[in-house]
Amino acid sequence: MTRVLVTGAGGPAGISVIRSLLSRDDVDVFAADMDGWAGGLYLVPADRRRIVPPGKAPGFVDEIIAMCASDAIDVLFSTVDVELPPLARRRDELGATLAAPSLDTLETCLDKFALAVRCSPLLRTPTTHLVGPAALAEDWSFPIIVKPRSGAGSRGVRLVHSRDDLAALGDDPSLIAQEHLPGEEYSVDVIANADGHVMAAVPRTRTRVDSGVSIAGRTVRDAGLESTAAAVASAIGLTGVANVQLRRDTAGTPALLEVNPRFPGAMPLTIAAGVDMPSLALDLALGLDTPDTVPFRELANVRYLEDVFVEPGEILLSENAAHGEED
Repeated sequence: MTRVLVTGAGGPAGISVIRSLLSRDDVDVFAADMDGWAGGLYLVPADRRRIVPPGKAPGFVDEIIAMCASDAIDVLFSTVDVELPPLARRRDELGATLAAPSLDTLETCLDKFALAVRCSPLLRTPTTHLVGPAALAEDWSFPIIVKPRSGAGSRGVRLVHSRDDLAALGDDPSLIAQEHLPGEEYSVDVIANADGHVMAAVPRTRTRVDSGVSIAGRTVRDAGLESTAAAVASAIGLTGVANVQLRRDTAGTPALLEVNPRFPGAMPLTIAAGVDMPSLALDLALGLDTPDTVPFRELANVRYLEDVFVEPGEILLSENAAHGEED
């Protein structure tokens, strides 16, 4: 029996991974979160629930290493952005296989400027500069987008309507200025095998979004979106799962916005459409055979709040605040 630990059990991404893996009869699932009120903890038996420090805490990786040893974990799934680079830096010390892309891929994706630089020679990307002299020198068609160079979801994203407003931001390399694309936005869930071959690229609309998380949408069969996402995966050296966000430009061409190098919160739609990426990622981590291609069908979803009821004494004690996930 394969023992798997899933962190970020309080977010929709973690919950979707836990539910996928619970459907297999060859897996024991352990769930972990920094918050004892995380709903996904209570999808697994009481002896499989764990509290971990925040991903930015100095002792986070050491705690995970100890947990993997004490619980004899075979495969580790992290669904939280800030956890991924520190885990990947010490991948060989974990005592379990980390089901995540390489450190280079993670660092590229989590730096939106580095991502644009990496991908712009190979596919359509919006014009992107660090906020400062280079951005002011660009002949923009306003409005443009300004957003944090790192960070997830929609936090800190704003429209800038004039050169004066851009100049007022000063010289701030923690921000990027980016061409504003007017077309429809898509999220494409991508999985690539150990050789970088893309097994599936599943585009879906973001018809309704709440706090950066897609709560309603549909999968779409679109060769342009699928090939663009596959080109992104190749450019960043993806192995495993990532979420590629695209938006059409004025000519209707799909262009890259950003990449979330983890399982997205809207993964249940991709799974229901026929591509069970958590299960496939587990097979990849275990070195099992996987298909060259995995087809999907067009399907729509809506999301609703779901309760998990437990006895009060079952709630795990922790001093950490709750946290959420994006798209």
